[in-house]
Amino acid sequence: MSIKAVLFDLDGTLLPMKQEDFVNFYLPLLAETYVSKGVEIDKHEFLKAVWKGYEAMKRNDGSCTNREVFWKYMKEAVPVTLEKAEEISVEFYRGDFNKTACVATPTPLSDKVVKTVREKGIKAYLATNPVFPRDATLNRMRWAGISTEDFEVITTYEDNRYCKPNPEYFREILERFQLNPEECLMVGNDVEEDLIIRTLGVKTYLVTDHLENSSQLPIETDFMGTMEELLQFVEALPCLE
Repeated sequence: MSIKAVLFDLDGTLLPMKQEDFVNFYLPLLAETYVSKGVEIDKHEFLKAVWKGYEAMKRNDGSCTNREVFWKYMKEAVPVTLEKAEEISVEFYRGDFNKTACVATPTPLSDKVVKTVREKGIKAYLATNPVFPRDATLNRMRWAGISTEDFEVITTYEDNRYCKPNPEYFREILERFQLNPEECLMVGNDVEEDLIIRTLGVKTYLVTDHLENSSQLPIETDFMGTMEELLQFVEALPCLE
């Protein structure tokens, strides 16, 4: 099998954790940040708006960035200008958001897997769902112990117009970097969000340590196993000339 590019998911894959624990910890923290800044919000309504913004990003038709879609849904929930609201958000993701690292269980295997891929001359792409700002994603990479320098791209909500499980999200990466789907491998833990790339002809490796399948979909993947087994898998890949 000739693999020239590996697309990696982050949350639950390179950053081992339960998605539910992550969301339940960090969202109330986000709401509390606005309150601490003197913004008068109803926390319940605020978090409802965050979820609406998230769902809107997942439905994005490509007409604007995910960032623009998200903040359109937030303007009703925050009684300050969107500029001020986003300023508070940026401060949060650079600071208190890092408290959420306590729900993750990072492993040195993640960096070993990525480094092994790179050492073989295979390019790595961080195909994490672009529903977060860049600061939030860079911090989660730091929690995971992986380096930004190892990736050709890191997808964030500022510069993406689609989200998983929309195949268009993956298609944009493939087209932008002129990748042949048959020479790519997607590594992820979410049956719905990550395995959808198979519709584009990309092989998949489903990581089972923190497998997510909220829709109870049938599992159709080329390979699957633990992070330990993934490391063995990439070690066995042929080096590129």
